[in-house]
Amino acid sequence: MLIGIDIGGTFTDLVIYDTKTAQFEGIKVPTTPQDPKKAVIGALGKRKDLATQTELIFHATTIATNALLTRKGLPRIALLTTEGFRDVLEIGRQRRAEIYNLYNSRPEPLVKRAMRFTVNERIGASGDEIEKLDKTEVESFSKKIKQKDVESVAISFINSYRNAEHEIQAEQVLRKTFYGHISISSRVNPEYREYERTSTTVVNASLSPIVSHYLEQLKDELKNAGYNSPLYVMNSGGGLDTVRFASEYPVSIIESGPAAGVLASRYLANTLSLGRVITFDMGGTTAKAGTVIDGNPDVAYEFEAAGKTHSGRSIKGSGYAVRHPFIDLAEASAGGGTIAWVDEGGILRVGPQSAGSEPGPAAYGRGGELATITDAHILLGHINPEYLLAGSMKVYRDLASQAVTELSSKLGMGVNDTAEGILKLINNSMAKILSIVSVERGRDPRDFTMLAFGGAGPLHACDMADDLHISYLVIPQHPGLFSAYGLLTGDMVRVFSSPVMTTNLDVGKEFESLKDKAIEDLKTDGLKPSKLMELMEMRYIGQSYEIVLPYEPGKDLRKEFDLKHKELYGYSSTDQLEIINLRVHAVVKVDKVSIPRFQAEEGTARPDHYRNASFDGVFEEIPVYVREKLHPGDHGKGPSIIEEYDSTTKVNRNWSFRLDEYGNIRMKKEVSS
Repeated sequence: MLIGIDIGGTFTDLVIYDTKTAQFEGIKVPTTPQDPKKAVIGALGKRKDLATQTELIFHATTIATNALLTRKGLPRIALLTTEGFRDVLEIGRQRRAEIYNLYNSRPEPLVKRAMRFTVNERIGASGDEIEKLDKTEVESFSKKIKQKDVESVAISFINSYRNAEHEIQAEQVLRKTFYGHISISSRVNPEYREYERTSTTVVNASLSPIVSHYLEQLKDELKNAGYNSPLYVMNSGGGLDTVRFASEYPVSIIESGPAAGVLASRYLANTLSLGRVITFDMGGTTAKAGTVIDGNPDVAYEFEAAGKTHSGRSIKGSGYAVRHPFIDLAEASAGGGTIAWVDEGGILRVGPQSAGSEPGPAAYGRGGELATITDAHILLGHINPEYLLAGSMKVYRDLASQAVTELSSKLGMGVNDTAEGILKLINNSMAKILSIVSVERGRDPRDFTMLAFGGAGPLHACDMADDLHISYLVIPQHPGLFSAYGLLTGDMVRVFSSPVMTTNLDVGKEFESLKDKAIEDLKTDGLKPSKLMELMEMRYIGQSYEIVLPYEPGKDLRKEFDLKHKELYGYSSTDQLEIINLRVHAVVKVDKVSIPRFQAEEGTARPDHYRNASFDGVFEEIPVYVREKLHPGDHGKGPSIIEEYDSTTKVNRNWSFRLDEYGNIRMKKEVSS
């Protein structure tokens, strides 16, 4: 058995895959925000026979993101840096998050100025030692932080990416008397640009005590429940890694949760031979959009953790700079639990606040009194008005009605019109993030197939596709559990980088050295890479941004770079090229799922029952299908509703659907005659 565990803002999802029969089982339980492990153990407890049969457990967690967003439980940390560089974190870059906001304030540094200490040492830009490290100052620093109950230390010396000797010496001195967590920049992020490197190291130091404690506790809880299987954690770039590595480098798992859904999309796109896919993931609290082109998701190497977003775009300078590979997604505060409200001007608004899992939407009957997206869908008949999760979770239509009625009275609108308005507003918000990953990146969305998932994604998929003129949709099996399923489709991937800053395009020897380092590092976990992928960060000399390209000996790198630059920015140049960083992605193969294929027999799908529901603002009797009763080859048309354990699919007018041989719902926009 393989188990995937994904903890979301509203629900915790568990996917169980039987490696002998290739059968899936999904379990969905409300998330327990105060103690996320409780929901995990509760979900596992629904299958008492699992423990002895489980081979591997894979986990995606938002523990790191939540810690930075809320700043709750962050440890007391200290920074040790080179004399003269104490304020690098606050000086940062010449970016203002919102240039027209007169009251804009930058995020509070994770390490206060009083806890930032300097020592005399200096490494030159070429890596030469200019001034030796004063170890007595490091010893003095160690005594000071001991008195201040520091739990974690970040060490970031100027130019240590060129020569890490001083950072290593400082760490060795500290280890003699300090027993907390130590993060050194030459290991966490051995690349140039001292602000980003220092910021990444400080974020790592802040998260180390929290993430390591959480993962160790989760391992203990699993062991107490009889699970002795290895536990792997999803990283931000869509690869898996060990608990040891994730605990030591928690900066690598900040975007753990969103990565799993894109990983599942890549696996399914490859299975279905879909070359260009837009992913649309709408859960309980957020909606995320990304792309997978020819099997490759968009990957970036720098982002701002816990930063603000505006219309789906990350606002530069509003968060904590982090350099680590992550799957590049656009995100909106839009989910089933997103709250609708009326502002002081009497205008209907939706989000960004969410009801989460506690208390949740009003219809859940857990004390929530504010109208949400889920409540609007229930009122309009799109969602089963009696229960969710195959009857295991009761919903209350009257409570949803009360919440929306309160809004409608403030607006002077009808209750159903208010519910329709709520959905139109949230659709407009989500259409923007889909546009960001397609139109704004020079891609025509009409050339793409949309893959929609998450508990709420299939409800809005047709609306989103109509907005972007996308004609084809895929709703995977178990869409509400798809991100947890994605955990079972990935390999272990660990990324290593090395700065070179050279105009010599022949970097074969440097790559060999970096690959040797990757192999040695994996040995510490008893692992051996099955593949080593070589990548380069390149630019035209004088530029301040880089483009990542694969390194293939014998290929015309100049031609490849010019083509990529023209694709991204509309032009190429004759300026000389410069390679800034080399990267090696070390891949270790992990047992994966395989999607069973069935014989499709064409036939008209039979509705299970009919329900009075609103499509295009008009209530009518709509056929409702139960997905578990449909067979490959069954087909039908909209307007219709397809219900299943973990999600509901809304098929709009002028759309048709068919179950393919893998059990996916394939939808097509019908051309109006």
